[in-house]
This record gives sequence, structure tokens and C-alpha cells, in this order.
Amino acid sequence: MNYVLALSGSGSAFPVLAAFGLCVVLTLFLSIGSMLPEENELSGFYLGQRRLSSLVNGLAIFGSYMSAAGMLGNPGLISLTGYDGIAYVLAPMVAWSVLVLLVAQPYHSTSKFTIGDSLARRLHARPVHLAAGIAGVVVCLLYLTAQLIGAGALAGTVLGLDKDGAQRAVVAGLGLLMVLYVIIGGMRAATLVQNIKAVLLLATGLFVVLAVLAEFGWNPSRLLDAAVDKSGFGGRFLEPGIRFHDRTTKIDQISLQLAFILGAAALPHVLMRIGTVSSGRRARKSAAWAAALVIAFTFFEVVLGLGAAALIGTKAVAADAASGNTAVLLLSERLGGSVLLTVVSCVAFITIVAVVAALTLTAAASLAHDIYGKTIMRGQASEKNELLVARLGVGAVGVAAIALSMIAQHLNIAFLVSLAFAIAASAILPSLLFNLWWKGFTTRGAVWSMYGGLIVAILLTALSPAVSGNPTALLPDMDFALFPLRNPGLISIPLGFLLAWAGSALDRSQPDGADYTETEIRVLTGAGTGPHDN
Repeated sequence: MNYVLALSGSGSAFPVLAAFGLCVVLTLFLSIGSMLPEENELSGFYLGQRRLSSLVNGLAIFGSYMSAAGMLGNPGLISLTGYDGIAYVLAPMVAWSVLVLLVAQPYHSTSKFTIGDSLARRLHARPVHLAAGIAGVVVCLLYLTAQLIGAGALAGTVLGLDKDGAQRAVVAGLGLLMVLYVIIGGMRAATLVQNIKAVLLLATGLFVVLAVLAEFGWNPSRLLDAAVDKSGFGGRFLEPGIRFHDRTTKIDQISLQLAFILGAAALPHVLMRIGTVSSGRRARKSAAWAAALVIAFTFFEVVLGLGAAALIGTKAVAADAASGNTAVLLLSERLGGSVLLTVVSCVAFITIVAVVAALTLTAAASLAHDIYGKTIMRGQASEKNELLVARLGVGAVGVAAIALSMIAQHLNIAFLVSLAFAIAASAILPSLLFNLWWKGFTTRGAVWSMYGGLIVAILLTALSPAVSGNPTALLPDMDFALFPLRNPGLISIPLGFLLAWAGSALDRSQPDGADYTETEIRVLTGAGTGPHDN
């Protein structure tokens, strides 16, 4: 039975809209009520005055990182591909060890608001602020557009909206809603939405997981056996090869996993949240809390995916949506009827709003602080003017993302998220790590790495099968796929690190900016990381 028709006929669209509308109104009033006088200052707007506790910030990091793709897409992939889907979902957990051990505390110790601030502490300010600002805006805009396109698809599925205009109206509404949240309250409002989303997501995920296990007498072995039986693949369901079955797809898997593992530690909206606590030690604890929550929810995804395969059947999931994105919704209706379906649908919409809010604020900070304040105005912009540009930037980024998502509403844009991770790993992570840990790193190395990683990742993706050359590509009627892999990470990430090293090694100029000694002291001791530092 077609899931959209089932929903439309059941009249479950109204409860979803009503419950989601109630959540919107409540969070909007809470956002307004949570504003402080200092919110009109840059530190308040960007970082909430660095007053968050480690646990609250860890919840918010989890909320800003875990997208609708994690909630709906990952379990769906597991329900369709078994072992290959599980391996795909589990591997990115490694990224959080990179963030906790190598990035969180030293990044907090060296950054004021953005990635550009961390680099500019010891390198020439204008070129690194401009490069970091451009890379940050590109990553956020790609990720943001994919989220809003996903919102349109979710609206069509959950609400039974068949008309393009209705789906676009939902996308525009969600986009404008998150713009309003961020303009009103900046980081504090975004944190509030992300915390609400995180608690609801964890609670709902746990409830559905327990319901799945209860169906099989709390016996994981029975769950696995049922998933194998109803998968249509037999024992192959729990063996490698369903999704990645030849040499090219296996190499592509490695490339994609590399992008997710390393890119997650350099996502601008995750790094921006690192600065919302008062010390490097609390930043590390925040990242550790977030890592623990991501790991827990990843195991939820595995159970949900296997549960969908066991209770709905792989063929039924694929027949409803080839991507598997409706697997959790089908499972929810099977376990709890329209009530549980309504709850899961509302949480999915709130998940999108929370991630979109984080991305919008980060992109606006890159525009206002890195590009306007530090590059165009050469660091001479007043806080009042930069804050005005930041709020205008929120609106500009939001409108751009809404426009792009409406244009691409029915296109296959699954590659956008993986491209965003690949750019973060290729253009941002090399400069970030070398800046923190290598004395010989220079401005030239940073600029080469950021621009080189960015350009190569975009160029290889444009020449990949994700864009042309096959029926599932962005442009299925054209063929200029010269690069065989769908994700560029296997080439662009090593190249980003190589350019960072080569640019620095070939730089014969005098040492850049401040002496590395100050950065080294901050990295190793966390000195100078109080709320009013910098």
C-alpha cells in the first residue's frame, strides 16, 4: 500500500500540523523570553556569552549535528542494505574521537568566534579570514539546501502533499521560521531549539527502539532472524556486498566514509558551538557528551533499520520510497498507529528546523565576521555594524537556501550532504589541525589548502556520476562524468593536507603573524580561554 495515500486517507496530516504548530509557538515564545540584554552584543549573538554548561552544550552539539538524514535516512539504508548500511552508519562515530581528542579544547583556546579567528591568531588575518569565510559559507549553504529539500520531501510524504506549491510552501515556512528564530535570539535561541530537538529525538528514538525489541520478546537474535527472513536477501543481508558490490562502489564507499569521518570534526556549525562554553576543558567535555549521544543514537538507528526490515519488509520499504527514507515512518505506524506516527513526524520537522538554525547562524557569522568585518573592513568594523550585517546575513542566507531548495525540489541532491562533509575535510580540517599542531604552518599553506581543497572537491563532484551519466544523477540526460567516484574525498582530502604542507614548505617569507609559542601555550594549557578573552 502506498504510504502517502495511506496517510492522506487516514487524516493524520492535521494532527502532525497541529502538534508541530504548537511546538513552533512554544519554542518561539521561549526564544523571545530567553533573550538577555547582552544578546545585542556580538559575543551574545554568536556564542550566547559563553555561558552554557558542558551538558547543555553537548546536547546542542548533538542537536545541531544529527540531521533528518540521520533520523530517517540511516535506518532506511539499513533496512534496504543490511550489513552495508550498518557499516555506513557506524563508521562516522570515529569522527567524534578526532573532535574530542585533537580539536575541541585547542580550538576553543585559540578561536574567538569563527574558524578564521583561530587561524588569524598566528597567520596573516585578511587572507585566512577570507578563505575560511568562503569555505564556511559554501559548506553551510550546501548542507542547508539539502535540509530544506528534505523538508519538502518529508512534507509530501507525511502530510500527503502532492502539489509542488504546497511542498514549497512548507519549505518556505520552515526556512523563514528558522530565520526568525536566529534573528530574534542568535545563539541562545538556536541552542534552545537544538536542546528541545535533542531531548525529543533521543526520547522518541528510545521509545521506538524499545517497542521494536518488545515485538521480538527483547531478544536481539530473533530481531536479526526476522530481518534476514523478510529482507529478500537471505543470509546475504548480514554480509557485505548488497550496496557495495564491485570495485568502484567499494572504493566509493571508502571515499565517502573518509569524508564523513574527517569532515564531521570540521563542520563549521559544530565548531562554532565549541565556543559557547567558558573554557577549553568544558569544550572538551561538551564534545564528549555529544559523542556519547551520537554513539547512542547510532545504535538506535541500527535497531530501527533492522526493525523496519523485520516488521515491514525490505521490498515494502523500497516500494514506498526507493531511498528508504520512509522506513522509520512506516515502522512507527506499524508499532503505534497514527499517534506514534504523528510524534515521529513532528520530531522529524523539529530536527530539520534545529539543524537549519545552526547552519544559518554559522553562515551569517562567516559573512559578517570573516568576510565583512575582518576582510572588507580590515578589522575596523564596529560591533554595532557587524551585528547588523550578521542579522542581515541570516536573512540573506535563509532566502538563498529557500530559493535553491525550491529550484532543486525534485532533483536528486543526495550528494550535497556528502559534498559538504568532503569540503569540510578537504578545505577546513587540514588548516585547522596544522594551525594547532605544526610550528611550520604558514599563511600560504592555509590559503592553498582551503582554496585548493574547496575547488578540487567541487570540481571532482561536478565531473562525477552523482551529477551526470546515469538515470539517478542530477542531470540524467547529460554525460560528462570523467571522475568515477561519487564522492571526491579520497582525492580531495589527501590533496588538502598536501597543499597545506607544500604551501608552508615553499613559503620563504618571514614567519606569519604571532609567534607559534603563544598558540602552543594556548593549545597545551588552555590559557586565555575565559568568557571575555580576545
